[in-house]
Amino acid sequence: MNTNSNTYTVIYSIVLVVIVAAVLAFAAMFLKPTQDANVKKDTISQILTAATVEGEDILATYQDAIEAAILVDIDGNKVDDLDIQDCEVYGTADLKRQIAAEQKALPVYIFKNGITVVPCYGAGLWGPIWGYVGFEGDLKTIKAVCFGHKGETPGLGAKIADEPSFAEAFVGKQVGTGDILFEIAKPANRQTENNGVDAISGATITSQALGKTLNQWFGFYQNYLAKNGAVCKQACEHCTECSEVEPANTVEE
Repeated sequence: MNTNSNTYTVIYSIVLVVIVAAVLAFAAMFLKPTQDANVKKDTISQILTAATVEGEDILATYQDAIEAAILVDIDGNKVDDLDIQDCEVYGTADLKRQIAAEQKALPVYIFKNGITVVPCYGAGLWGPIWGYVGFEGDLKTIKAVCFGHKGETPGLGAKIADEPSFAEAFVGKQVGTGDILFEIAKPANRQTENNGVDAISGATITSQALGKTLNQWFGFYQNYLAKNGAVCKQACEHCTECSEVEPANTVEE
């Protein structure tokens, strides 16, 4: 075949493209289990942060610290269990599906230290944002949070994940009632006090997007939180530590 002909050039290009595509497809298939495992470990690491649990071996720490991992519906009733031994958790793709799902299956992670963690997922300024919120035994008071994002502006919107003081601002805050369950806004614009935090300076849009995301997901979990929060007979401020705490309601099967 004439190597200078157009036919040769076309055939050579097609063969080269097919070979490269095959190599890339094989590499993607070969690496997928490792990528999935890394994504799972990262997700569990964020859940552990919200549960205030630390450990070098993330998977082993999770298995040792978790008491129950369940799925609940919008009415707050248990619909299924997540496999603790397999470290089964809901990733961002799973959470995204629940937003529009008619029959929601919402993950709840209950830890032995008395903290219950629930997730959230929504749209930020440039891409998805998500997070995990750890509640004290009353299932109203926030113990810790951990947020993540895919493409928010470094030094601005990215601070929802990178700025420790922003996460610390959530500690002790509570889920409210009515239309605004939780709010993130500029101090002058905030309509709430105990169920809201200040927006990040210079990142108002991302902050408000996170506030809307939390408000939406707290709404999803509202019935579960109301049904299962521990009630302190002394009405003290530290329900997870108080000996007067009555057991939480049993989740309906």
